[in-house]
Amino acid sequence: MRVLHVYKSYYPDTIGGIEQVIAQLATALRDSGDESRIFTLSPDAQPRVLRRPEGEVHRRRAWVEIASNPISLSAFAEFRRQVEWADVVHYQFPWPFADLLHLACGRGKPSVVTYQSDVVRQKWLMHAYNPLMKRFLRSVDAVVATSPQYRDSSPVLQALGRDVEVIPNGIDETCFPSPGAHTLAAWRESVGEGFFLFVGVLRYYKGLETLLRAARGFGGRIVIAGTGPQADQLQDYAAREGLANVSFVGRVSDEDKMALLRLARAFVFPSHLRAEAFGMSLVEAAMSALPLVCCEIGTGTSLVNEAGVTGATVPAQDPDALRAAMQRLLDDPAQAVRMGQAARRRFEELFTAGHMARAYRQLYERVRAQP
Repeated sequence: MRVLHVYKSYYPDTIGGIEQVIAQLATALRDSGDESRIFTLSPDAQPRVLRRPEGEVHRRRAWVEIASNPISLSAFAEFRRQVEWADVVHYQFPWPFADLLHLACGRGKPSVVTYQSDVVRQKWLMHAYNPLMKRFLRSVDAVVATSPQYRDSSPVLQALGRDVEVIPNGIDETCFPSPGAHTLAAWRESVGEGFFLFVGVLRYYKGLETLLRAARGFGGRIVIAGTGPQADQLQDYAAREGLANVSFVGRVSDEDKMALLRLARAFVFPSHLRAEAFGMSLVEAAMSALPLVCCEIGTGTSLVNEAGVTGATVPAQDPDALRAAMQRLLDDPAQAVRMGQAARRRFEELFTAGHMARAYRQLYERVRAQP
């Protein structure tokens, strides 16, 4: 089967959770004998075709970007050619320009959309976008949410008037390198071990201001790995407040990330807005048998982290509750180990790339069989 994956950005231009999901899904489909291509826009788009292990990446240059929505009029002809190649077209939502691509060029092929997130930040544009979005979501053959929590709490999905499937995002742990002894020793020397770890892009919805407030009075160490738009602001705040128990280590390689996950006591993920629709970093931590601490925001984070079993969930933007949850895991190592083991079992049951690929392949077959 030939599957065309469609999203607004992709490696190497951007590195994020949806890009990771596409790569993991395409790789798992390849291992079962299917072929994938990725259609995307790029600020450069040279070369136009990248050959990666998960499949060819076909790019067109983005002419303009409006409210995180890249647009390219030259994309229509190339997208039409890619649709002709494909047996199934798989869209990742939201990307409003892809709605236009589909309605103009993609309606002749079986189509699936994974609804990764509501449009959260650009609410001022929703009035204008709403008719196009509804037409797009009603015209595809299947709509997928990544968790029951998001399906049941999204006003868009609830008003859609059609069945919405649930297929959780997944990862293949064999894609991650095992950290070498030298790397582990270097990180142990730098940040110690038994710390509470955050890994991700430092964005507005990650709730890291709450984590820094929770750090005051917390008896353990916190390591923040990643960079992003809020990096300078967060580091300035930590310096002003004298938060000596917080370390910012910047962007890390996969080997470094796996070393940090191995050395950590627990994983903390304080995202407080629905823009955090799933949390692939939580899945990586569960894969690494770490207990999880996150906020209850009615999204897939509560599917990954089962409260009281794999870790703790706390109210959003509540530094006192976050501090207390972390302190309990710091003070009770045995409980931290039990919850970490439960997180690992939950990963094996629900969040592997193999589970995800098998579910999508069955869905692809169903939509192809529809008249």
